[in-house]
Amino acid sequence: MIEFEYWQLLLFPLFFGLGWAAARVDIRHLVKESRSLPRSYFQGLNFLLNEQPDRAIEAFVDAVKVDPQTVELHFALGGLFRRRGETERAIRMHQNLVDREDLPQHLKLKALAELGQDFLKAGLLDRAEAIFDKLRGTAEDEDAKRNLLEIYQLERDWEKAIAIAAELPDVASQKEIAEYYCELAAAEMMRSHRDLARQHLQTALERNRKCVRASLLQGDLEAQAGNDLLAIDWWQRIEQQDPVYLALVAQRLLDAYRRLDRRDEGLQLLRGYLERYPSLDLLDVVFQLVLESDGADAAYRLVRDELKRNPTLLGFDKLLEARLLVAPPETRADLDLAKGIVQGYTRRLARYQCDNCGFKARQFYWRCPACGGWETYPPKRTEEFDLTP
Repeated sequence: MIEFEYWQLLLFPLFFGLGWAAARVDIRHLVKESRSLPRSYFQGLNFLLNEQPDRAIEAFVDAVKVDPQTVELHFALGGLFRRRGETERAIRMHQNLVDREDLPQHLKLKALAELGQDFLKAGLLDRAEAIFDKLRGTAEDEDAKRNLLEIYQLERDWEKAIAIAAELPDVASQKEIAEYYCELAAAEMMRSHRDLARQHLQTALERNRKCVRASLLQGDLEAQAGNDLLAIDWWQRIEQQDPVYLALVAQRLLDAYRRLDRRDEGLQLLRGYLERYPSLDLLDVVFQLVLESDGADAAYRLVRDELKRNPTLLGFDKLLEARLLVAPPETRADLDLAKGIVQGYTRRLARYQCDNCGFKARQFYWRCPACGGWETYPPKRTEEFDLTP
């Protein structure tokens, strides 16, 4: 048991008195600071509490005009304007801070970084790049590099993107860097510089051996050179990298086998892919091939069996298309009507969807236009995406 001395009771009034004195000092300090703030600042707070954000912003702007020393208010307003899309006002706010000679160096760097963000949001990439270049080697170095990487990707300056990515190992993965090399290769292929394209694709595969796009483009290079067997070999490698992307090369494989006059072998390969890796895009290609080689009845049976295995509205739409090919004339009008109704529902299901942010698009992208993620668009339609466990 702890022993208690009576003299210790004298400490309670002492502690109470110290606490009261400290509170008085804090209250006096708070009152002094509040008196120094312009009246419009408190009007802005009142508008915010009454859920009138536009009037609050105008009041805060007036407060800044009255008292230019309210630096944090400058930053807060500038950031708010940028988020609201009012980039011109954000630029003016942050430019005023950058131009102030009395601003401490660390705040001036922060203001410069915010100004760069404003230019980036406004799409003024050259001005944003100049600012972030200036910030390299300062306390804002890492954020500046991140923003430069984004700018280089938007400008499609892949060599600069590769160089800056090497300085950001925690930001840019090897998968993303492999994509930069694929972009370089695609550009060289457009210029018919096949040797340079091959070098870039080889580097892409060294960075990421599972880079599907590199294998796809390697196959395209060989097909352009007339080497269909080599092209087929490259495209078939995708099964080991990520079989979901086989849907992207199904038509390429079919065309290559046709040029080699080995259509039956191509049909067997693609039917095997469809059985192991169900895909609506693969089904489209195999359907056309079976229709061409074995006739409408065989194509109808193919779609019917696939629909039993993987029931989808898009598959049902394909079934109606196949049924129309074999239906007697007196039933075609009804089938056409049913197909039109089904298509009205399937248009929104036939899009691709980013599995990072959920953005949907009618075409396939290697880089999501919404969140900027690489290889986040599996070549599956929305309906398939929703059915995937």
